[in-house]
Amino acid sequence: MCAVVIDDHPAIKHWVRNVDRTPWSYWLPTSTDRFYPDFIAELIDGRILVVEYKGQDRTDNTDSREKRNIGERLEEVSEGRVLFWWAEDAQSGNLSRELTAITS
Repeated sequence: MCAVVIDDHPAIKHWVRNVDRTPWSYWLPTSTDRFYPDFIAELIDGRILVVEYKGQDRTDNTDSREKRNIGERLEEVSEGRVLFWWAEDAQSGNLSRELTAITS
């Protein structure tokens, strides 16, 4: 569902599914390993969107909290060049609206 929303969204120039542990994967360091966000996109305006998509049952555990903190910190230090979207299944009921809010 998240990939369909990304693919259909007018703010997205192009995107890829970020496959874990391949030579071309995008990753961020964690305290014990690496965090491979689910999707990486370039927006029409040139900014980068990093997306982690979680089912509602996996949003509040130690691993998820660390990943979310790392993504938010990436956005903070990027000086506006990178956006981080922690997309939760059924959080708002409208992923497209969430993506519009983030990319605006």
